[in-house]
Amino acid sequence: MTASLAFPVFSPPAVSRGARRSRRPISRKSSFAPRAGASFLSDVEQAPPDPILGVSVAFRECQNPNKLNLGVGAYRTEELKPYVLDVVKRAEKLMLDAGYDKEYLPMQGLAEFNAATVELLLGKESEAVKNNRVATVQSLSGTGSLRVGAAFVAKFMPGAKVFLPSPTWGNHKNIFADAGVEWAEYRYYDATTVGLDLEGMLGDLNAAPEGSVVVLHGCAHNPTGVDPTMDDWTKIAEVVERRKLVPFFDVAYQGFASGSLEEDACSVRMFADRGIEFFCAQSYSKNLGLYAERVGAINAVLADADAAKKTLSQLNRVARAMYSNPPVHGARIAATVINDPELFQRWNEEMREMAGRIKTVRGTLYDELVTRNPDKDWSFVTRQIGMFSYTGLNENQVKHMTDKHAVYMTKDGRISLAGLSQEKCAYLADAIDDSFRNVA
Repeated sequence: MTASLAFPVFSPPAVSRGARRSRRPISRKSSFAPRAGASFLSDVEQAPPDPILGVSVAFRECQNPNKLNLGVGAYRTEELKPYVLDVVKRAEKLMLDAGYDKEYLPMQGLAEFNAATVELLLGKESEAVKNNRVATVQSLSGTGSLRVGAAFVAKFMPGAKVFLPSPTWGNHKNIFADAGVEWAEYRYYDATTVGLDLEGMLGDLNAAPEGSVVVLHGCAHNPTGVDPTMDDWTKIAEVVERRKLVPFFDVAYQGFASGSLEEDACSVRMFADRGIEFFCAQSYSKNLGLYAERVGAINAVLADADAAKKTLSQLNRVARAMYSNPPVHGARIAATVINDPELFQRWNEEMREMAGRIKTVRGTLYDELVTRNPDKDWSFVTRQIGMFSYTGLNENQVKHMTDKHAVYMTKDGRISLAGLSQEKCAYLADAIDDSFRNVA
């Protein structure tokens, strides 16, 4: 057991009543003063399209009958249709029959959900759970959970820098930057091996200042699909302990990556077992298909119950200022599924089915690519895990994929295999092979 890390907690300075009632004259001028006949917001700059969600907008406008949307990470059936899990339908029926009301939830969220989600993350035998060392707040899926955590870091860990893997999910930088938290990157992906740059990662983390926050993808790294092995995770944990870093896990794919809830939580549980304090954001968008319900949680796994109690009180205050309290419907679905033995068993089956379909698509795509270009090493397609594959296509080649073949994907070369069917693998392989061969 290593000595745990202590989060530095600072209280905001009190503002005296006199300070609030300043006698200085109030300026009536504003930088947003409108020009004659123009809106006072005329000078607001147009924001660029979202690099991920913008792909879907372009896809919808495309008229090509062969078009493929491999940009957004949402599961599709073999017929490329959205999928509502059987257990979700059954849970909703049970909820309807129970006659639940629609009253506000507490700031912390639905108690049954919070208890279920932390147990799912850390395991039933977790010492942290048994000893009340986990502060859990239901939040708005993974994004909202990360944002609450980022605001907490900004307020109670002032000056701490957040280190993100390079590359990482496109929204991570926005989330921490908008919370006023400075971020930097650590090496993660090795383009030469199309795998993990463990040496570079450990070197950068070793150089990070003590007390820095390190964002780690618990499983199914987005966008690369490249995960550390358990031996790699041990080495990462050793650096975290030695440098007194604060991990911030992003767990968006538990059960969806490998098909096993236990396997996909191994990294997080190993850190907890070593006595390392950390944050963890959870999402149920992928594994329960609750994309629009915005179900997730922010957890702080800490060294003692008193720290967890105080941290929970402040996470609640952060949530209160942002959205007051979370929505109930999706959280009740998740709690119902997790707490009902029959539904829980069926959920595990459905996750294995979804993960299995993606693995099958990976294998089919690999075979099609090898057939077209046997001299190129395509093994990364089957080595990577989760719904994404990092193809190695550059921005020019991605543009060619879209302009010529109507394959819509993010500019970094990431494709969502959850949006691909076996029937379309040959078409995609043609497009990838053409782009690699003919576009620099």
